[in-house]
Amino acid sequence: MSIFLLLEFSDAQELHIFYFCVFLAIYLITILGNILIVVLVAFEHHLHTPMYFFLMNLAMLDIGTISVMVPKSLGMSFMNSRSISSSGCVAQVFFYLFFAATNFSVLTIMAQDCHVAICNPLQYERIMHKGACLQMIAIAWFTGLLYVILHTGSTFAISFCSNIVHQFFCEVPQLIKLSCSDVYLIEVGLIVLSCSIGLGCFIFIIATYVQIFAAVLRIRSVPGQKKALSTCLPHLIIVSVFVFSSVFAYASPLTDASSDLNIPFAVIYTLIPPILNPFIYSMRNKEIKSALWEKIRSGALP
Repeated sequence: MSIFLLLEFSDAQELHIFYFCVFLAIYLITILGNILIVVLVAFEHHLHTPMYFFLMNLAMLDIGTISVMVPKSLGMSFMNSRSISSSGCVAQVFFYLFFAATNFSVLTIMAQDCHVAICNPLQYERIMHKGACLQMIAIAWFTGLLYVILHTGSTFAISFCSNIVHQFFCEVPQLIKLSCSDVYLIEVGLIVLSCSIGLGCFIFIIATYVQIFAAVLRIRSVPGQKKALSTCLPHLIIVSVFVFSSVFAYASPLTDASSDLNIPFAVIYTLIPPILNPFIYSMRNKEIKSALWEKIRSGALP
């Protein structure tokens, strides 16, 4: 296929304008919020800790994730076009899977970081030292790259019988539905493996949080309990939204029928986590807020 035709949100021109404005607002807010996190963590020395280092990587990945599909969707809505080139579709699949897989790896690492900080605080600096943090992040980015090369290659080894994708971006399950050869079974196997690994990581995170909550209940100070929970619960919420919506999209039956829930769930797992992360991780964090106000007062930020 030289081009693919993506799904429009609506045939009505008024709704085209509405969706364009909504997506543009979400994109600008997400980009601005995550760029602020990257800048603050990079230039504020008192934020050079493992937690903020992982948060900065998460912010960079969120910028990449939302930039893969939203600008193209905005362009299609503005130009009233549904087409995307074959190379553009390959690029969307490659970069989205890369950012999403690496993002989930970083979220898993952040759960472990939270576990060490609360359950073993006296050994935190020894366990989560700079070298260990750099090694974990390097492994996360490398495994994401290895995964996406394998996944993208198997996806576009398929022969497609149609070029109409029932999604607003090139989503792998929707591309598999266009297959007219048995090669797609390899990609189905990879999706099953991916969902299994994702659920395995999610189970690991849940088991980690069971230990964290047990440690929090042993804290005698009520303010101490609230502080520990306010640090961990936002992370668990983001992980849950990301996992359950992704599993629905990628583990749904690969039939020719198009579900009305495809687009809402795609919006949830592609757009909601990137825009929520800056708010639930940072804007409720006193150190981030104080660093931001200090930069604004000094004139470093407008």
